[in-house]
Amino acid sequence: GMIVLVGMMGAGKTTVGRQVADRLGWPLVDTDEVVAARTGATPAQLFGERGEAAFRAEESAALDEVLRSVRTGAGPVVVATGGGVVVAEANRQALAAAVADPVCAAAVVWLRAAPGTLAARVGTGEGRPLLAGSPSAALTTLAAERAGLYEAVATAVVDVDDLAAEQAADRVLAAAGTSPGAA
Repeated sequence: GMIVLVGMMGAGKTTVGRQVADRLGWPLVDTDEVVAARTGATPAQLFGERGEAAFRAEESAALDEVLRSVRTGAGPVVVATGGGVVVAEANRQALAAAVADPVCAAAVVWLRAAPGTLAARVGTGEGRPLLAGSPSAALTTLAAERAGLYEAVATAVVDVDDLAAEQAADRVLAAAGTSPGAA
């Protein structure tokens, strides 16, 4: 089994993912961390040194690696994805395949947040290359561009604007149909 969290930067994918993983006793895999482990560079460094396309390619490879590990019996996992993971059609197809695959049986949960919530959470946008300049305006644009893509991959949506991480985790578990102790 696996629970994959998608959504914009600042939606709380890693924070909520950690709560969900802790409750289920499953590992949390953050695709940004997988990229960093594979390349020796942070997403921001990759963006800066090699450009967005290079980062996206590494992100796709990281997602494939995680999905393959579950498919080959590594056990259940909670995955926090990068905000832009849905932009590549190959990634959307990979997520759809993981939902359909009985071994993965993935629940893909969109942590949906209003641009104002995202802006408050990311602050100055430090370390987030797509937010250079005006974080609030960039988030509003990106959120609008990506909403349909998140919707396309998600098996469930959790609106996180008024939720603490613990409450969001409760809703993710409910939406995913998993409860602590389930494998």
